[in-house]
Amino acid sequence: MTRREAREEAFFIIFEYSFSGEQVDDIIANAVEGRSLQINPFAYSLAKNTIERIEDLDQLIENHATRWKKNRISRVSLAVLRLALYEMKFEESIPESVSINEAVELAKKFGGEEDSSFVNGVLGAVSRAAGGSLQEERDGQA
Repeated sequence: MTRREAREEAFFIIFEYSFSGEQVDDIIANAVEGRSLQINPFAYSLAKNTIERIEDLDQLIENHATRWKKNRISRVSLAVLRLALYEMKFEESIPESVSINEAVELAKKFGGEEDSSFVNGVLGAVSRAAGGSLQEERDGQA
């Protein structure tokens, strides 16, 4: 399974979380039972760690999604943004440009007409505000 496919799996879990609020393991158990899903370890890690940090990630989204309240953002965009921001902030092995590009592709594939440009704009704003590296911002706060 490619990383792109694993991100897609993680996106589905995070998207499902926005409806159910269930724990990651419960969402995965239901998916395994209902769709015979075999979860990829990278996808599991992304989804679990994203959901564990969801409040901080949502705060970043609210701070940079100008003129948008979180409850007005589509669930697809919200799930994509959460995943990408987690990667940008905490996955040192993934360049921010890759996280942004993959997020835009997910938004194009699963979102509406406006989702990809919205996602790109928010992620670009977050990256610019952090001076191009959320990871450096995190490392500086540690």
